[in-house]
Amino acid sequence: MSCPMCGKPTVQKVRPFCSKRCADLDLARWFNGSYAVPSQDMDDISDLEEALEKAQKDDLSEKPH
Repeated sequence: MSCPMCGKPTVQKVRPFCSKRCADLDLARWFNGSYAVPSQDMDDISDLEEALEKAQKDDLSEKPH
């Protein structure tokens, strides 16, 4: 099995990756939204819209330090 990030052979300790660096790079892609599962479910879209509206209100209501 090869590392999905760089193609080198995997290491058991960090499998399916070859190194902690490749594992961390993969995790960073999840965190920054590079990996996403698309959805056409209207409930998901509504939940996203509500979360975005709440985040915008929270940003506007925060006082500067």
